[in-house]
Formats: sequence, structure tokens, C-alpha cells
Amino acid sequence: MGAAEVTAFLTALAVRDRVAASTQNQALNALLFLYREILEIELPWLDGLVRAKRPAHLPVALTREETQALVDALNGTPRLLALLMYGAGLRLLECCRLRVQDVDFGTNQITIRDGKGAKDRATMLPTAVKSDLARHVDRVRKQHARDVAHDAGWVELPWALGRKYPNAGREWGWQWVFPATRFYVDRASGQRRRHHLHESVAQRAVREAALKAGIVKRASCHTLRHSFATHLLEDGYDIRTVQELLGHRDVSTTMIYTHVLNRGPAAVRSPADRMFRT
Repeated sequence: MGAAEVTAFLTALAVRDRVAASTQNQALNALLFLYREILEIELPWLDGLVRAKRPAHLPVALTREETQALVDALNGTPRLLALLMYGAGLRLLECCRLRVQDVDFGTNQITIRDGKGAKDRATMLPTAVKSDLARHVDRVRKQHARDVAHDAGWVELPWALGRKYPNAGREWGWQWVFPATRFYVDRASGQRRRHHLHESVAQRAVREAALKAGIVKRASCHTLRHSFATHLLEDGYDIRTVQELLGHRDVSTTMIYTHVLNRGPAAVRSPADRMFRT
């Protein structure tokens, strides 16, 4: 099979089956593996093939009124998670994986550890959620004390810290801000632990809240993060600041939010608005 045949095969795969870009690239990787690892044939021209690119989609962002309606339709822990995703730009999994020591009520700061791209970053702790979150953390502290009294209270530690610090898994600072409601027993250590809250709890709650609020847009947990970025840009904040808060590696990723501002594409005013009045 030559370069022309491989290109024709990938093109036919894309056109006939209308598969995603990731599927096309997976087919190309399979061919590379076949020749290099199985047949042990080096085909340098395969490296020059153009890989399929994922289509660019504009993010869905809610208006401030829609965001207010969505949050008002939530209660309890899902409401706290929604306020953190919208108020601090956190991803859903970053919310669920928050440790007690990463929330600083004194400096109003949240530290995201080992986020997307294995990067740490800092963002704000919104005043709107601070008091409710503090009461929630106090309830979690009391629950943790009861767990310890019943020979539980352990939590999974990152980066093999459990071997270096055997008792750290019971320390208050390492506990999840949003722990699960049930225990599980770790097979290796025999410890009774709590995992963090599963993402599906928030996903289901946000979906139901969007329906209850009558929001027509395809609202999800990540939509709240999109809305956070969009509303900051609307308020005139520098795009580099928004980039740092979101944890984007490239500013071009953040730039996509300039296309969903409520002033239209690229914030251009339509000429019809100057000529006609309604």
C-alpha cells in the first residue's frame, strides 16, 4: 500500500462513513502500528500524511439572566458546584476533586492541583458562595470526625504520597471538599475510604435545572465555565487574565469566547442597528 492508496483509504473512510476526525486519525495510527511494529517496515512517507483536524465549534454560553435562573433552580451540593463552575471558571472534575487545603477562605483563593495538562493554577473564591461553602465544609469536617471514630476517614492521596506519609490519608487537609456518601474499601491497604462526589450527580442536577428554568440552549456543567469566561470579557477584563483563570495554555483557546459576546460576532455592531429603529 503506497501513499496514494493510504490517502484514498482515509478519504473514503471520511466521506462514506462520515466519521469523526479522531476516528480517521485512529485508522492512520493503526496503519502506522501495522507497518512499524508488526511488519517491521519503515515507511517515511507515512509521517508526511496530513492528519484530520477536529472541527471548531463555538461554545455555548448563557446570558446572566439564564445563569441566574439555572442556579436558582438548584439546591444543596449541586448548587455549590454550579456556583464554583460559574463563579471561578472551574471544570466539573476540578470541582469534584477539590481538597480542603486547596480552598483558602482567608485570601478568597482556590488552588487547582494537577488540572488539565497536569498544571496547577489559582483562581478566586467567589463571595457569592463563600458563606454557604464554609458551612458545607464544616459539615464535612464533622462527618470526617465520625468516620475516624468508626475506623474510617481515609482518602486516596496523589503521587504515591501514601507510601511516604502513611497517616496523611486521614488528615483533615487532604479530605475532599465534596465527598461521596458511601465508603469503599481499598483492596491494597484495606482502608475504608470515601471517594469524591461523582460527576454525574452535578451533571444530572444541572440538566434538570435547565429544563425547570426553561432554558432552550444546550446547557451543561461546562456551559457554566463558558459563561464565566464570556461574562468576564463582557465586563472588560483583559483576555490574558481570563486565560490564566481558565488555565488555558494558549491564548488562542481563550480567544474563542470573543465570538460569543452578546454584541455579535467579533463585537461588531450591525449596520442595520444604525439605520433602523424598532
